[in-house]
Amino acid sequence: MSSFFLIFLLCIAMATAAPLRPGFYMETCPEAESVVQQVMKKALIRDPRSIASVMRFQFHDCFVNGCDASLLLDDTATMLGEKDALSNINSLRSFEVIDEAKEALERVCPAVVSCADIIIIAARDAVALTGGPFWEVRLGRLDSLSAKQEDSNQIMPSPRSNASSLIDLFQNYNLSVKDLVALSGSHSIGQARCFSVMFRLYNQSGTGRPDPAIEPKYREKLDRLCPSNVDQNVTGDLDATPRIFDNQYFKDLVAGRGFLNSDQTLFTFTKTRKFVELFSKDQSEFFKAFVTGMLKMGDLQRDQPGEIRRNCRAVNGRHMNILWES
Repeated sequence: MSSFFLIFLLCIAMATAAPLRPGFYMETCPEAESVVQQVMKKALIRDPRSIASVMRFQFHDCFVNGCDASLLLDDTATMLGEKDALSNINSLRSFEVIDEAKEALERVCPAVVSCADIIIIAARDAVALTGGPFWEVRLGRLDSLSAKQEDSNQIMPSPRSNASSLIDLFQNYNLSVKDLVALSGSHSIGQARCFSVMFRLYNQSGTGRPDPAIEPKYREKLDRLCPSNVDQNVTGDLDATPRIFDNQYFKDLVAGRGFLNSDQTLFTFTKTRKFVELFSKDQSEFFKAFVTGMLKMGDLQRDQPGEIRRNCRAVNGRHMNILWES
């Protein structure tokens, strides 16, 4: 990563955009958070995996130019968006849940609640509805006027990432080692594709052998789920309780049963291991640290023109953009 790009990332972390605050829509759209929550409840019943996917939108949106819903923009003739970036293509799903929330909000209070704020509310609700903590979210974001696939490709980590590189990435956003480990606990719910684990099973670090950090019986389970000739879009659980937000994820890492390399490395690396061990023993400490990390990540902003999109997949008409830029 170039020094110029690192400076750019720090500018995002330290941007002096409009202050975010709880209850931002209390006067303009008092039902905003309850509307999103009802949509999330329906999504949980319809497809439990979907809300885990929606929770991850906050990570993939906020790390790339701040929390501005740039992730949600579809490609246009003149813009390659972030949905097909390396870390997102064939991985992120359930964009229709955000569409449903936006449509419901437009019926209640049109052109008031930003798509960027919907992501933040929905991520919180995904955690709370599956047994995790509830917290007051800080709101008041604007939606970006563009997206850039290249930025996502440069920033977002891969499933092969090790703890050292993840620490460096998070530090660029003023997120601590503890924040990194706690936020990795988002993998307490949901699934991932065989594509993300094949190298661990059959060619770790180019050795032609499996990752020795994988517990043998768990490796046998993964071998059955993801044989070498498998359709790599087959999915496996990220921990032993994939529909419950709890600290089982950390217990699994201690036992050598992390699905992704970027997960298991948190236990094998000295600087992160102590937090994995702490959270595996104390769920309340994990919940507390997770909320702190989500709030800090949600505060990432970049000073740039914005708008309240009427459709989260596309910017509004040019006349609306001019109003926000002036």
